[in-house]
Amino acid sequence: MTSYDYAVLAFYFVFMLAISWVFRRFVSNVSDYFRGGGKALWWMVGGSAFMVQFSAWTFTGAASKAYSDGWPIAVIYIGNAIGFACNALYFAPKFRQMRVVTFVEAIRNRFGRVNERFFTWVQLPTGIIQAGIWLNALGVFFSAVFGVDLTLTIVGTGLVVLLMTLLSGSWGVLAGDFIQMLILMPVCIAVTVLALLKVGGVSSFFARLPAHHFDFSQVFTEQFLGLWVIAMLLKQFLSTNNVSDASRYLCVKDSKHARWAGFLGAGLFVVGIVIWFVPPMAAAILHPSLAELYPNMKNPAEASFIAISRDVLPVGMMGLLVSGIFASTIATMDSGLNRNAGIFIKNFYQPVLRPHATDQQLLRASKLTTIVFGGLVIFMAWRLSQLQGLSLFSITVRFSALVTTPFWVPLLLGMLVSDTPPWAGWTTVTVGFCSSLFATYLLTPAAAAQFFHVAGPLSRASTEYWEQGIATVLNLAVGSAWFLGSKFFWDRSSAEYQERVRTFFANMHRPIDFTREEGAGNDARQERYIGWLCLAYGGFVSLLALIPNPPLGRLAFLFCGGIVVGVGGLLLAISRKTPLPS
Repeated sequence: MTSYDYAVLAFYFVFMLAISWVFRRFVSNVSDYFRGGGKALWWMVGGSAFMVQFSAWTFTGAASKAYSDGWPIAVIYIGNAIGFACNALYFAPKFRQMRVVTFVEAIRNRFGRVNERFFTWVQLPTGIIQAGIWLNALGVFFSAVFGVDLTLTIVGTGLVVLLMTLLSGSWGVLAGDFIQMLILMPVCIAVTVLALLKVGGVSSFFARLPAHHFDFSQVFTEQFLGLWVIAMLLKQFLSTNNVSDASRYLCVKDSKHARWAGFLGAGLFVVGIVIWFVPPMAAAILHPSLAELYPNMKNPAEASFIAISRDVLPVGMMGLLVSGIFASTIATMDSGLNRNAGIFIKNFYQPVLRPHATDQQLLRASKLTTIVFGGLVIFMAWRLSQLQGLSLFSITVRFSALVTTPFWVPLLLGMLVSDTPPWAGWTTVTVGFCSSLFATYLLTPAAAAQFFHVAGPLSRASTEYWEQGIATVLNLAVGSAWFLGSKFFWDRSSAEYQERVRTFFANMHRPIDFTREEGAGNDARQERYIGWLCLAYGGFVSLLALIPNPPLGRLAFLFCGGIVVGVGGLLLAISRKTPLPS
């Protein structure tokens, strides 16, 4: 990192705080703070939803998998692209049409108050752990880039994320995510192109890459890889289409905008598959032993994206990359903080402790809750950094398979199947947790090797494929069977409950009438604010072409800045004409 890079990073932090300060004017009540008042436009929601779905883990834990094993990691992101396409085709409009502020309100409307309490107190700790994993990944990345102590990095970055979330709630999150998406994607494209040139071009890249990195026949020959591929595709579909992830669409203006946002997220993930994983694979060619470059890292492969970026990026652009990766983790963390605080306030604090609280009192309580949860996330990230023997990749995927998959099953099926009793929701999660224990302690890799007559000890990769694959598939199978089996008890449900479920599904299938339900929109205001912010940021990035660099490096800055300026100019032009159709 040069002085130019540090200057770019400093500008980024000032700019993000400015975004939060500007968009604080959009927040006047709890609905504005937690879901943008249900008025956000599709391009802002789609960009934010995309940024929320990945974090610094993509550039550390996932990059390490690309560095060591090649193509299998792309399966997770193909699953994300498929999941977002399904959002667009069906789920996203239905999420918006639930007409709630938090997803736990939707659970109450679908399954009743017992499930509301259950999912509230399950979501809060799991959400904190997830955010801690993301912050830990960011700490690993920053620690490798700056050579700073990991604990200090985790605390410092966690406090910055907390401050940005506090200032403007969901509006600042949406705006910051969208603008940083416009920077991160072009910078990653630049890394990919420059990395390919560094290794001698596309043909040389494939010729010099370790043979197994693009050996797709491994799905039939590598032990348990086929099971893992199926499991990851199913898991990512589940993770992007369940009610708990509806929060990314609760803030969108209406059903049509929700659909467009889903398509935008799907398209961005298709591009991301290439630009995120070609660079670490190029690092496998240029730096076959990363331990020599990063001797203090627990898993040096997690620095593969950083290593290749340092090799190829022009002076100053490393600062842009670092700020973009920081932004992707902010997107996941502040979304998690904002969502968890919303759940606590709207589904416990208000109905149980302060049923007569005013909107301003709830807003103050929301910000205090965000601070408390932020502190817990920082503590969790620090504790995870102390774990030995587990990589970021393993921690993230295993947590998802064992803990969050049981949570997601009823929240997907509950949107598709109406005739289940109220206890179907919480009991499915409980049964899923039991199957997770069964998969962990009885269906071990050793037991699998014995059952399938595998000669010799399993490789590290095969052990991971089995542990992650069997936990996901078993939880999906057991949870789905239990939930669907509960249909036989539908007739025993109370008439009041059955009527509430029918009302929930009727609302979910009724398109949003924005003017009648939300009142006046602020389309032009959103376009104008974001347009000017894009012009400012894009102009700054374009000026970085003046930094002494080779012509190709200067061109890279003009490419990145030009995209942001172009989008900003387009938004300003639209804001002066007819608003986007609703």
